[in-house]
Amino acid sequence: MREIKNRILLAEDDENLGSLLQEYLQAKNYETDWVINGEKAFRYFEQFHYDLCLLDIMMPVKDGFTLASEIRILNSSIPIIFLTAKSMKEDVLEGFSLGADDYITKPFSMEELLFRIEAILRRTKGNWGGDKESWEIGSFTFDVNRQMLTGNGIEQKLTTKESELLKLLCNNINQVLERNFALKAIWIDDNYFNARSMDVYITKLRKYLKPDPAVQIINVHGKGYKLVLDDGERGQKA
Repeated sequence: MREIKNRILLAEDDENLGSLLQEYLQAKNYETDWVINGEKAFRYFEQFHYDLCLLDIMMPVKDGFTLASEIRILNSSIPIIFLTAKSMKEDVLEGFSLGADDYITKPFSMEELLFRIEAILRRTKGNWGGDKESWEIGSFTFDVNRQMLTGNGIEQKLTTKESELLKLLCNNINQVLERNFALKAIWIDDNYFNARSMDVYITKLRKYLKPDPAVQIINVHGKGYKLVLDDGERGQKA
């Protein structure tokens, strides 16, 4: 009896590509539910547990961006990869702003898609970035395992990318987190789109931490970012 690694929701309206992807992923031991429009995909997501979503952007009934937004309401941390025939920067950045973990532009090789899926799942299943930790960041507590940031009367559930990036910042607190290192550690590739995506997530983290004026994420020109705690405070592992 074969071992099923994880369960994937595949939303793709191209029947030839959808059938091919489902067959390939199941051959790689990924249980894969394939649906041909965004509305049906959302109904599946409501009913079943999934470990990752592969969403085509241009779909009938409900497009991939709308679907991702609705999925994020139900589950803020499930990995999402967009499949797109578009290469416009605005579309890619919109996908990342919705909390996408990655995107892949058609046509693509099955091997590349599999590599991206496995890299994301290694991180989300806890095999990336060392042991589970909890950090005190000023008046906030960051629970890496639960992907939760609490403090100042708020409880913010982080997406996988937000959590990974904040953990890297905490591991380098009051030191420069080099931009290329973070891109390759989290996004695998340090290309333009991923770099812009990281900027989006940095902006989100700043917003979450803004209630505590003693905590800042600053830009270090030409190098990267630095998580700075004023008054000599330092993040502590709990």
